[in-house]
Amino acid sequence: MANPQFPNEHSQDGSFERQEDAFRAWVEASDTARFPAAAERYRLYVSLACPWAHRIIIARLLKGLEATIPMFIVDPIRNEKDGWTFSGKDESSPDPKTGFRFLKEAYAATDSDFSGRVTVPVLWDTQTRQIVSNSDDDLLRILNSAFTAFAKSPNLDLYPERFRAQVNQWNELIHDTVNNGVYKAGFATSQEAYESAVYPLFDTLDKLEDHLKENRFICGAHFTETDIRLFVTLIRFDAVYHGHFKCNLRTLRAYPNLHRHTGEVYNLPGVAATVNFDHIKRHYYATHDDINPSGIVPVGPAETWHLPTPTRL
Repeated sequence: MANPQFPNEHSQDGSFERQEDAFRAWVEASDTARFPAAAERYRLYVSLACPWAHRIIIARLLKGLEATIPMFIVDPIRNEKDGWTFSGKDESSPDPKTGFRFLKEAYAATDSDFSGRVTVPVLWDTQTRQIVSNSDDDLLRILNSAFTAFAKSPNLDLYPERFRAQVNQWNELIHDTVNNGVYKAGFATSQEAYESAVYPLFDTLDKLEDHLKENRFICGAHFTETDIRLFVTLIRFDAVYHGHFKCNLRTLRAYPNLHRHTGEVYNLPGVAATVNFDHIKRHYYATHDDINPSGIVPVGPAETWHLPTPTRL
């Protein structure tokens, strides 16, 4: 049985199988590149609700690229007909340079035969009028390295050479069982598919909890992209995934080290402002009407993530 939200992304046994990213070109710090790094040439289209887009929002912030790469936000409510919309309300902000009302317009302009699911984040090139990338994995690396000449924090390296093997290993595990694991549990359409996702999710959380007993961040004292990848799922965990996606063996509160890690990242300068629980909860609870037919949005959980002093790297 297929999930009506994503009919082409389910196997016969009811497992959710996420589609591949459609556009994976690269921005480079070279004037001769197909897509050369430049100030204000590119646009970042994101949802404040989406964890995959949230990774790129945080990377853009921490690298100090807000002035270099203008960002535009879609409405938190995605519908089957129009998909992600630039509604002009609820902090949604249409891009005046393109005039797009719907994100699907950017996809159609890039590939008129595109028939997949329209996703965020998107990096749009205003000169060639096409999507450069809709891969959050690639965009993390692009923002980390390609725009260094324009960054206010050029020395911040989210993918340092000496930690790459460790980062890659953790990324693979966290992506499969945590970042995508919550979706595999939530979008499963059979009991077997659900359980095959939810137990590995908590096995990995247990492993991460143990690892963070002796480590401030995933790579010890060094903050990397892996910490961002983990954070965007965990900050949504109790508010959405625990109940809405039935990932309810334990709450994040049951993991003191993971909870501490989430709080540290949240309190990095500027990060708290990127977390919009209104968008997050309304998107999931109002958009996934097959999971939540009533459309009622929970008022909780009551959680205070602010620490007395900001986190310093």
